[in-house]
Parts: sequence; C-alpha cells; structure tokens
Amino acid sequence: QVQLVESGGGLVQPGGSLKLSCVASGFTFSSTDLWWVRQAPGQGLEWVSDISNGGGAYYVDSVKGRFTVSRDNAKNTLYLQMDSLKPWDTAVYYCAKDCRAVVATRSLECDYRGQGTQVTVSS
Repeated sequence: QVQLVESGGGLVQPGGSLKLSCVASGFTFSSTDLWWVRQAPGQGLEWVSDISNGGGAYYVDSVKGRFTVSRDNAKNTLYLQMDSLKPWDTAVYYCAKDCRAVVATRSLECDYRGQGTQVTVSS
C-alpha cells in the first residue's frame, strides 16, 4: 500500500530554514508526480509545490524564491528546502500524491497523504 512518511519539521525563528523529507513506498516513485501541501490551523489544504516525474517544479506564489522542491528517485525520497521562513508559513506540511483542485468548493483534495510534520515559525 502507499506510504508517505514526512520528517524534518520543527520550531524555527523567522528568517530561518528547515528541510523536510518524505520517504515513499508502495508505488513507482520515479514515475509519479508528487506534491507538498500544508494546512494551517482552521484552514483547508493549500498547495505549496509539486514536482513532476521529469523533475519540473512548480510553486505557489507565496513561496517562490524561498522554497525549493527536489526528489531523489534512487532513495524514493521527496524534499522541500524552506528558506527565509515567515510566521505565515506555520502549518502542518504533508507530502502527497494524486492531488487535484476541486473547482466547486475551491479546495484541494489528495488521494494519499502522509501523517504530516509540524512547521512552526515564531520568535
């Protein structure tokens, strides 16, 4: 079965950095598009970044220039390097697959997500 296990979250001061990792199993990692999504308290899921199986990377405007997504197909691992963190980046971060926007509800749905890792940006 599909398993996604995130790690690397924590408490960091504004302007600091964190690197999240996600180890995947149960599917063909190298041929799968993968996502990073986040959920702040009381909010819905928000798309942060995704990376195609060919390595093409995409970001929500609010993190462009600060976050970098990458993947190591040999290790079945997805990464998210987060620099210049802001307090509004505080959320639970999930790696995910099979995500789609739901136009009717203006929300994001993902068929598979990990358990998430908490990122808190605070002084």
